[in-house]
Amino acid sequence: MAKSKSPKSKSNTATIGFEQQIWDAACELWGHIPAADYRKIFTGLIFLKYISTAFEKKYAELVAEGDGFEDDPDAYEAENIFFVPPEARWSQIAKSAHTPEIGTILDKAMASIETDNKSLKGVLPKNYASPELDKRVLGNVVDVFTNMDMSDTEASKDLLGRTYEYCIAQFASYEGVKGGEFYTPASVVKTIVSILKPTEGKRVYDPCCGSGGMFVQSVKFIQEHAGNRSNISVFGQEANADTWKMAKMNMAIRGIDANFGEHHEDTFFHDLHATQKFDFIMANPPFNLSNWGQDKLQNDPRWTYGLPPAGNANYAWIQHMIYHLAPGGKIGLVLANGALSTQTGGEGEIRKKIIEADLVEGIVAMPTQLFYSVTIPVTLWFISRDKKQPGKTLFIDARNLGHMVDRKHRDFSEEDIAKLADTFTSFQNGTLEDVKGFCAVATTKQVAEQDYILTPGRYVGIEEGPVDDEPFDDKMKRLTTELSGMFAKSHELEEEIKKNLEGIGWKIN
Repeated sequence: MAKSKSPKSKSNTATIGFEQQIWDAACELWGHIPAADYRKIFTGLIFLKYISTAFEKKYAELVAEGDGFEDDPDAYEAENIFFVPPEARWSQIAKSAHTPEIGTILDKAMASIETDNKSLKGVLPKNYASPELDKRVLGNVVDVFTNMDMSDTEASKDLLGRTYEYCIAQFASYEGVKGGEFYTPASVVKTIVSILKPTEGKRVYDPCCGSGGMFVQSVKFIQEHAGNRSNISVFGQEANADTWKMAKMNMAIRGIDANFGEHHEDTFFHDLHATQKFDFIMANPPFNLSNWGQDKLQNDPRWTYGLPPAGNANYAWIQHMIYHLAPGGKIGLVLANGALSTQTGGEGEIRKKIIEADLVEGIVAMPTQLFYSVTIPVTLWFISRDKKQPGKTLFIDARNLGHMVDRKHRDFSEEDIAKLADTFTSFQNGTLEDVKGFCAVATTKQVAEQDYILTPGRYVGIEEGPVDDEPFDDKMKRLTTELSGMFAKSHELEEEIKKNLEGIGWKIN
């Protein structure tokens, strides 16, 4: 197999340390694994290392207690720890790292974990024995994990979770459009979560959950605000088989108990949570999805505000989420900008009915280049039942926020996210003042006067520039004088270049 170009290890946040080391190990595998298997194989190793470390710590504690429960799976399940059979424990795998059988040993380890943990059935990768995977390189990567000190498994839970999230972000970057199927940039997710503010004891749902980033950030938010991280019910659904598996592993590493169904399923055709209502719904559905099956779902009860067009699923996703929204519930979702103003296929009429039902609480226009998969601008929609400010909608133009982390990608700082969240809080409290070019509050009547178009720019206007006190005549004299000087300087440079070229034997006429 020809060796492909290895990705450069690079950081998208200021806190990367341990994660970078893991990514460096991933880079060692680059070119030795078929591209389609690369992500699955590496994230599988992260998963196996973490659950084995947590198990072996608990195993040692049970042995020390001397009651003979160290081989009882129930003793581990009671503390949300996966039971790892002997052949799958990292201590055994490490001994075989540099043997020709390491691939087969890893495959058997994954299979045995699935056998003993029914929630992981069919989830873990089992292609480490593939002849296309260089076993010497695989052994080197096993060594990297072996040398990590993860004896503090509670700290490691977050450490490995952060690492997993970081690697998923890197995979998304290098896989381009395909990467967007399983990963929403963390800053976008954090913005949605910070505005919605999920609380403990509530039910959180994502109908197209990718690798589960919305749930991770929701649990973090609750924990950071003195809540019980385990006191939250998580429900999700994902149509792509490999992405569904990633989500299951991501939740397991984080210790999040989530209901993703028994297998991957199409949300429109097989709604796994059809009878459920949720307090918080967060999603980044596929943009402008065509051929989503409208012809077979004509009379679906979810289309309360009108049948979405066959060529675009945006308003199918919106209505699916509203259908599942509990009283007092809130939705935060990402959509392509076209959904703000389109009239195609009855979308304008659906949008009008949703607005007239007083469901749209806020719209945030986001800058370009936030996503790995697309460069088009996107918008965050916030939809709420029982709004704190009835009959009003907040519009924010955040297109000037953020900073470039590299030539292609933009990111939000914690200050950017806090600014957006605080603006929403002020709006909900009735204390927000309009800021020209950034935020404005509009009534339903004002939105109707704009033909129910939700583009923030129509409401926030253009930021006023600095006042220019210089008289026009004086400014023109100054500018023409400066321009004349530039022309003179350009002629001097032109003559100098000609002389230099003649000095090496080239004459310009």
